[in-house]
Amino acid sequence: MIRVGLIGYGYASRTFHAPLIEATPGLELAAVASSDAAKVRADRPALHVHADPGELVARADVDLVVIPTPNDTHHPLARAALGAGRHVVVDKPFTVTLAQGEELVRLARERGRVLSVFHNRRWDGDFLTLERLLREGRLGRIVEATSCFDRFRPEVRARWREGGGFGSGLWYDLGPHLLDQALRLFGWPTAIALDRAALRDGAQADDWFCARLRYERLRVTLHAGTLVAAHAPRFAVHGTRGSFVKDGLDVQEDALKAGLRPTSSAAADWGVDRGRARLLLRDEAGAITEHPVTLVRGDYAHYYAALAAALRGEAANPVPPEEALDVMALVEAGIASDLQRREATAPLRPSSAQARQS
Repeated sequence: MIRVGLIGYGYASRTFHAPLIEATPGLELAAVASSDAAKVRADRPALHVHADPGELVARADVDLVVIPTPNDTHHPLARAALGAGRHVVVDKPFTVTLAQGEELVRLARERGRVLSVFHNRRWDGDFLTLERLLREGRLGRIVEATSCFDRFRPEVRARWREGGGFGSGLWYDLGPHLLDQALRLFGWPTAIALDRAALRDGAQADDWFCARLRYERLRVTLHAGTLVAAHAPRFAVHGTRGSFVKDGLDVQEDALKAGLRPTSSAAADWGVDRGRARLLLRDEAGAITEHPVTLVRGDYAHYYAALAAALRGEAANPVPPEEALDVMALVEAGIASDLQRREATAPLRPSSAQARQS
């Protein structure tokens, strides 16, 4: 049994990490570090609560430390956990700078520990469906793709994500998800152009962004907004043979918020997305015809199951930190683009440099 310590008990811990850890065979949620013990015990009365993260990290019976805390704390907390000899999971974004992430990768190698990043959106059902369509070549050569993650949240909430501190804002929140998906689908771009804005009344951090990734014969647009009542398609991907269009977000986050679990009897249709999905292809007569699309079942539980297998030496790390370094390099390049109001050349891909070093 792999014993897990969870640092922090905010939205990410309560909605994603604690439920998924508890649903994974071979993992045991052993303790939480939180300044609000009453909130933890209201949900999980038997769980031991530490007021100080250092106490949790120092526990000899904790094998894996999970860090879904404010973004600017990821680096120091992960460094402390790795230094204590623990395996570590860090929520996205990996860190707030590329240099911080590179330091953690070096430390994990030196200590011989598994370091992983929770890019759970790799297991969205619509994304898995799009991966399958591209693998099968159904759309031909892809020439344009748009990925939107829109919500309608007009009120600015009093929380660190929206407070204007280093690492806050929508680009750090949703940008890593969309960048990670784009890299998996299309590889490394040649350039990035980012435009960020704070559009809501009272906004202190960016709550809207539009990023364009430039490839040789492909353009990819990534968009997220908080004042979008009429949502654009989640994915709109166009190729030389046709298009794939999917409406609506993956359903797993809402299911977790509602208290459902992947392993519960009430969740027999876990990850089944009934959002509208269209595959539009040109037939031999030149007409555009619509084909049914069965969306792949989403599977957030796969991340922790694969991680447990990796810790037992039975499988690969589901999200190696080197891949998260690639995301952080583009996060930083995007910020440079936004500040300079011009397209920025994509830097050398960090994971390639890391592979050469190892």
